[in-house]
Amino acid sequence: MSRGRVSGWRWVPSLYFAEGMPYVVVMTLAGIMYTKMGVGNAEMAFFTSWLMLPWLVKPLWSPVVDILGTKRGWVVAMQLLLAATFSSVALALPGADYFRFTMASFFAIAFLSATHDIAADGFYMLGLETRSQSFFVGIRTAFYRAAMLFCQGPVVMVAGYMEKYCGKIAEGWMWTFYGLSTLFLIIAIYNSLAMPRPERDHSNGDKSGTQGFREALAEFCSAFVTFFRKPHILSALAFMVLYKLPEAQIIKLINPFLLHPVDRGGLGLSTAEVGVVYGTVGMIGLLLGGIVGGMVVAKGGLRRWIMPMAWSMSLTCLAFVYLAYSSSHTLPTVAACVFVEQFGYGFGGTAYILYLISFSSGGEAPSPYATSHYAICTGFMTLGSMLPGMAAGWIEEQLGYGLFFMWTMACCIVTIMTSMRIRRQLPAEK
Repeated sequence: MSRGRVSGWRWVPSLYFAEGMPYVVVMTLAGIMYTKMGVGNAEMAFFTSWLMLPWLVKPLWSPVVDILGTKRGWVVAMQLLLAATFSSVALALPGADYFRFTMASFFAIAFLSATHDIAADGFYMLGLETRSQSFFVGIRTAFYRAAMLFCQGPVVMVAGYMEKYCGKIAEGWMWTFYGLSTLFLIIAIYNSLAMPRPERDHSNGDKSGTQGFREALAEFCSAFVTFFRKPHILSALAFMVLYKLPEAQIIKLINPFLLHPVDRGGLGLSTAEVGVVYGTVGMIGLLLGGIVGGMVVAKGGLRRWIMPMAWSMSLTCLAFVYLAYSSSHTLPTVAACVFVEQFGYGFGGTAYILYLISFSSGGEAPSPYATSHYAICTGFMTLGSMLPGMAAGWIEEQLGYGLFFMWTMACCIVTIMTSMRIRRQLPAEK
């Protein structure tokens, strides 16, 4: 490829599809696979929640990506390594000690994916002009979510069919991960050919590695200090960590609830049925919720809509309370409840993301560290999902699915109270 301009249509969709895939594999596919292979909810939720750690702490090694090599080189290297690591999951599945080795592989995927996120987001700003960056924001989001839809829908369906075809759950998932590895390798090769080579994409060549690292470290420390000196920082941190308290717990147990047999308190769906319901109908609900949320906030402002969105995020738990205690477990009924839950999550999540952007940017007095501050905000967002998710499986095993979903309803009080406090601090819309 020449160093001339290359249309974003050639590489932005494939780059952000590749960014979304590993995250969904770690956060969703791993849980489904472990549930099907008989891992208990407490063990599954606790250990898979730890897989969020690399995304929590990724700002700590982002200066390394800035200083060493190029963003393009980091992106291609991470994608090739991710393709190889998907295969390592497949290799470990037939073994007797599969849980330990697959968890190690999933943690490697999480670390590589978090590093890929740093490089990809940095390359996005280098590979496009400012005007094109604004245009392609919606495109990159759409293809990131398309990766979620693909992994939670067709991939789960394929895994279900492979379970039946092979006659063994482990073997079915083994071939599924070999397929994912092959697909990701193809994407990596394509991106290595399609991505441009912008002149600005270089390491700190004008400074020594040590000096460049020291300057980057000083910049990071300054951004970190100014973040914690922001007005209303304690209220903001409480909102970041606690807003998703109900959802952070329930999302870990949705797939086990759908998959576990009726005598275990679940709905007894097959893996393929979960792929259809949660990966297609659920993702449509999530996309629609996000679109509607963005439209109403653009028109009425965040201060006006934060409380309706908080209630929307909370009341989605009712859908699973209904399923847990209802005698109607037909596939259309389950699909409708999953749609309601995901629509509410997409709609309610809009307020959360917009607040993080607003808090990071500094409002009327824009912060020179807006990007770094947003990265710190997303770290606290990850913490707010990681810690409740670690406890969710144990809580369910003590209470059973019905009472567990009632517990998540009680946790909605925290979401509402933190949102009310934040609303009072938001400026009135002009």
